[in-house]
Amino acid sequence: MLGQEGEGFKIAMFALDQGRYTVAAGATGLIRACLDYSVKYANERKTFGEVIGKHQLVKEMITEMVVGYECSRLLWLKAGWCKNKGLRSTRETSLAKMYACDASERAASHAVQIYGAYGYSNEYPVERFYRNAKGAVIYEGSREIHKIMQADYALGYRVDKPTRCTLPTPEE
Repeated sequence: MLGQEGEGFKIAMFALDQGRYTVAAGATGLIRACLDYSVKYANERKTFGEVIGKHQLVKEMITEMVVGYECSRLLWLKAGWCKNKGLRSTRETSLAKMYACDASERAASHAVQIYGAYGYSNEYPVERFYRNAKGAVIYEGSREIHKIMQADYALGYRVDKPTRCTLPTPEE
């Protein structure tokens, strides 16, 4: 038996926090991939005699990917810091998962847009990025669940109880 009798649900929720953390990490990496491929393509593909990266709306989409990546990375690192300190990280992993997944879905959509008709072709990885981004939004709790959780934290309706036992830190 893991834990004590009657703690199965708490243990399952702890496992969910760990899963949300890895989903946030994956979504953050997906944003980076969308950004890297989009920047490369935008600097190669030409229309009207210049690379598409010079077009204002392509720049806007690239900028949104940069912001989404940086914010997602910081939220993911904060959740990891809490985990490494042995602290309860339900709020942090939920926020990191929610934000990174939304940002990855937007980044993948922008990447497909930047690639134009090629964005739907399996010759380029951005069509796969788009499919992968949608899955991450859904599993380990949909965006709607995480929005409710974050609002409840902000409104003071949800307060996590301390863990029954302290979690080990990397130093231990």
